[in-house]
Amino acid sequence: MSAAALLGVAVLGGLVGVVVPWLARRFTALPIRPRPWRGPWVWLGPPLAAMVFVGLAVAQRDDPALPVLLAVAAVGLVLAAVDLACLRLPDPLVGVAGTLALGGLTAAALLAGTPGRLVGALIGAAVTGAAHVLLALLPGSRLGFGDVKLAAVLGLPLGWLGRDALLAGLLLPHVLHGGLVLGLLVARRVRRDTLLPLGPALLVGAWLGMLVG
Repeated sequence: MSAAALLGVAVLGGLVGVVVPWLARRFTALPIRPRPWRGPWVWLGPPLAAMVFVGLAVAQRDDPALPVLLAVAAVGLVLAAVDLACLRLPDPLVGVAGTLALGGLTAAALLAGTPGRLVGALIGAAVTGAAHVLLALLPGSRLGFGDVKLAAVLGLPLGWLGRDALLAGLLLPHVLHGGLVLGLLVARRVRRDTLLPLGPALLVGAWLGMLVG
């Protein structure tokens, strides 16, 4: 991918980062006010979104499904912001991500003549979904079914990219989340019964898995 194309992807990601706060507010339990969502996202969001987009473009520049990965990443940024704000992963947003992933990957497989990769995507969704259902059913588990549904959606692009991406995207979220929780406990910023969002870790882990894949 040329430098000009990467710059275009970075600009696109930055624009997504600009609108994420406004979109996220529409799905939080907080009152909607006619002013931008204040906080670190106002200045951190655009460069973070640009980094997410550029990372995918560099890692998957030749993949016909790159536009699909970018679209799912855009929705994922909104989901992460909502989950951080109010510990929710709204079904409409997860549904949009799933529709984009399944529809986009189906089109990419047909256009590229690689139906086997679509089968891999479906297997990825089944594996990640089933694994997180089992985790949610464990005694004392705090894993919500919003997390389960998001994990299954993220399994589609991870399965498309192959075994290495799928394994990384399956394991890394829990390593990252566990490390964060442990660090916060040691620093006495949270208690053992404090609820923390898993959605951002699922999304970051999936993004890292896509970079590996």
